[in-house]
Amino acid sequence: MRFHDRRQAGQELAGRLLQWAADGDLNDILVLALPRGGVPVAAQVAVALKAPLDVLVARKIGLPGQPEIGVGAIVGDDPPLFDRRALAMLGLSEDRLGADVARERLELHRRESLYRGGRAAPRITGRTVVLVDDGLATGVTAHAALHHLRRQGPGRLVLAVPVGSPHTADLMREDADDVLCLHQPSDFRAVGQWYDDFDQVSDDAVIAALRDLHSPPPPLS
Repeated sequence: MRFHDRRQAGQELAGRLLQWAADGDLNDILVLALPRGGVPVAAQVAVALKAPLDVLVARKIGLPGQPEIGVGAIVGDDPPLFDRRALAMLGLSEDRLGADVARERLELHRRESLYRGGRAAPRITGRTVVLVDDGLATGVTAHAALHHLRRQGPGRLVLAVPVGSPHTADLMREDADDVLCLHQPSDFRAVGQWYDDFDQVSDDAVIAALRDLHSPPPPLS
């Protein structure tokens, strides 16, 4: 299974999620995207589920000199979550990555401010939260994001992706109540190999999607 682009992948994922939602008594659904690549996928899911869309900004902590290889991730002001096994194999310490964490934390807050424009983060407690990305490779950002959400007491926590590593998808079942991964190829190497169009998603595209589908403000008491 290959996807033309993230929009088409989101439509395929939305179809599966509609079937999943029909089998359960799910109320107050919130769709959260991991930006930027997860946003066009999640937008299709939010429309199908008739649910609001918001973002959860997570930043990968990469190897020094090889930032594309993730060994940890941060969300909000949470402490970084590292793949300790990977650090040990590479002979790295958390202290050595302190500068990388600080840099990524600044970028995380910049994006949160840009995408929300002063709007508060959505309520998580008691809701059915569907976390969406465009794919699942090492799972370091999804792992950190799910831990961050779990502490806020969602009623049900779901990870939904169009494609991912079978091994990583299995690992994520320890963090989420449900994991929906449409395509789990045995020869998975990278998310982009399963898309014909995997161009970078712009900040403007993220902001436009949130403007159209974000969660409404809570009612006045």
